[in-house]
Amino acid sequence: MVLIRQQTDLDDGLAALCRADPEIARIVAAGARPQLRLRAPGFASLLRIIVGQQLSIASADAIWGRLMLAVDPLSPENLLAQPEACLRTTGLGPAKLDYARGLALAVLDGTIDLAAVARMHADDAITHLTAQKGIGPWTAEIYLLFATGHPDIFPAGDLALREALRLMHDRDTRPDNREAMTLSAGWAPWRGVAARLLWDYYRLRKSGRDAMPA
Repeated sequence: MVLIRQQTDLDDGLAALCRADPEIARIVAAGARPQLRLRAPGFASLLRIIVGQQLSIASADAIWGRLMLAVDPLSPENLLAQPEACLRTTGLGPAKLDYARGLALAVLDGTIDLAAVARMHADDAITHLTAQKGIGPWTAEIYLLFATGHPDIFPAGDLALREALRLMHDRDTRPDNREAMTLSAGWAPWRGVAARLLWDYYRLRKSGRDAMPA
């Protein structure tokens, strides 16, 4: 498995996708391009994705900025050392505050092994991550895409990706999660590149609105 670490990895995947699927070639011709946007693997990157769950990019960025100021440097130990009242001032709600503290404890006691996750098969990594409260399939998949560089992840639960699929296929309704997985199956082993491409296609069709969660 070739991990996505640099632009040339995306270029290789995109070339393979264009050869395999005329619809991919069509949206590339329309101007869509997959964006790299890698994050450093580890606690902070996974927590950043949790913070962004079900929030607009602007809201998530604002909360994250305040959290980075409140916990500097951001580490499991430093987060747990902060009083809850201080963390609440960042805008984290009670549930996400609970998830953040739980993640910090899990990383420290080895319940979550993020170094091992980077070496796991995708299904095993998702199972390992989603055993932790606050981490669902979407969060695990986004982490694998952008922090570990896994090339074959397609987060079918992402609303913008499903909307991009609707636009790509000129449909009246969005596919549901199951159908999105079916539609993306033929893009293996480069579904992570296809996902990045579709996020950019969404941006093109939605007047520059960036929905890529990284």
